[in-house]
Amino acid sequence: MAELISFVVPTQSDKVLLVWDLSAGRQAEDLSHSLSTVFSQFGLLYSVRVFPNAAVARPGFYAIIKFYSSRDAQRAQKACDGKPLFQTSPVKVRLSTRHKAQQHQAFALNSSRCQELANYYFGFNGWSKRIIKR
Repeated sequence: MAELISFVVPTQSDKVLLVWDLSAGRQAEDLSHSLSTVFSQFGLLYSVRVFPNAAVARPGFYAIIKFYSSRDAQRAQKACDGKPLFQTSPVKVRLSTRHKAQQHQAFALNSSRCQELANYYFGFNGWSKRIIKR
């Protein structure tokens, strides 16, 4: 079955992965790059954000990764959960559990993100920069 990809900022919980148990021995920027490299193999990413663990937790990081496609996010979660990926210890990867009944305002993507999305899924690099909103 085909999945409809909207040209809006992804906010649905089935498109958001939480990754934790990221090691403390690296910089957040380095972790962000490594996570982007690993997870972009499963589909186009909207964002990768890395945060330090709370002061009450052990040292390290966690990340929030947003996909445009829920199918890609699910495949990534199944393939990466419990694997070391780019570090010596395994990471935990889960789909977001934010309550699905919450309604969020849909924000349109900017023109460069629209082009990136169209190029990825349609494989053509000649899209117009003009955005038409209904």
